[in-house]
Amino acid sequence: MSSSEKPVQEATLLAIEHINASGGLLGRKLEPVLMDGASDPDEFARQAERLTQQEGVKVLFGCWTSASRKSVLPVLRRNNALLFYPLQYEGIEQSPNVVYTGATLNQQLVPGVKWAFDNLGKRFFLVGSDYVYPRVSNLVAATQIKGLGGEVVGEEYIPMGSDDVESLVEKIAESKPDVILSTINGGSNQAFFKALRAKGIKSTDIPTVSMSLTESLVQQMGVDDVVGDYSVKNYFADIDTEANKAFVESFKARFGADRVTDDPMEAAYFGVHLWAQAVRQAESLETVDVRATIGDQSYLAPEGLVSIDPVSQHTWKTVRVGKFMPGGQVQIVWTSRGPICPRPFPGYQSQADWDRYLLNIYSSWGNRWEPPVSH
Repeated sequence: MSSSEKPVQEATLLAIEHINASGGLLGRKLEPVLMDGASDPDEFARQAERLTQQEGVKVLFGCWTSASRKSVLPVLRRNNALLFYPLQYEGIEQSPNVVYTGATLNQQLVPGVKWAFDNLGKRFFLVGSDYVYPRVSNLVAATQIKGLGGEVVGEEYIPMGSDDVESLVEKIAESKPDVILSTINGGSNQAFFKALRAKGIKSTDIPTVSMSLTESLVQQMGVDDVVGDYSVKNYFADIDTEANKAFVESFKARFGADRVTDDPMEAAYFGVHLWAQAVRQAESLETVDVRATIGDQSYLAPEGLVSIDPVSQHTWKTVRVGKFMPGGQVQIVWTSRGPICPRPFPGYQSQADWDRYLLNIYSSWGNRWEPPVSH
């Protein structure tokens, strides 16, 4: 996951540098302490334990996969620490130890499916990396597609980080969907899109609508294989606002003129600023004090106005659908009317039913949040 996680780390550091350049926080400069989770949920938990116990850290910024976040949660509870989590995710969670600056399913997946159904076709093939976020996402997507009168013609998963996508692409070719709905994460995307094109599956014939494909990942992959495909996000680098222009310019100045910004980076960036605002209001770095003020916070982020919901500690966010163009730019083809209220628990079944569903997944994977690796 390093290809996706590294830019998020850089955006977090940029926000810290901006705060320090304006005088710091409570009369002190912020000092980042960096840890590497190594794409391993257990390692994320070990590093979170070290940060909160040995380093005395009160707030953590990071995690990418839901498996890494789930593994860190018990550490946060034990040590009364706070995590700002910048990724879109499956929901079915509401922790007082987490501020969620990424999208819930109703702020990304659900409007993305509706847009694809209205504009691209009725027959969907669902693909994903094999861990908790894609599993829940595809359950919600399949229910929605069927409710709209559409059809799910296939549903397949690949192990995290795997490049073994040939049989998956073969099944897509055989089923001839109108749309591929993808929750494939990280570097596996490169192999997936290359295999689609090698099989003769063009974006003009069967477009892919991705929940995890970002500009920075596409820059690393090469844009040729994704031109004409779509991504559903809250932020794209071409948003025409003064706040976004300043964000893009400062990131390029700090990390390289050829670099691009993307959705998780932006959510990480404004998460640091929201935390700083809450600290200033509380006049304290202590978790209990920051938690008391974080629900009051709004911020004019690069994506637009974002606000923390005081009950769920999730973020009100605007939804956008973007189309990848030659050169790597994203053309925004649809935007929601305004920020959407986060709903961590999809409404068509009870919270208790969702909790049981998650517990069953967790148990079936040997009390882990992703399947055990087979050798």
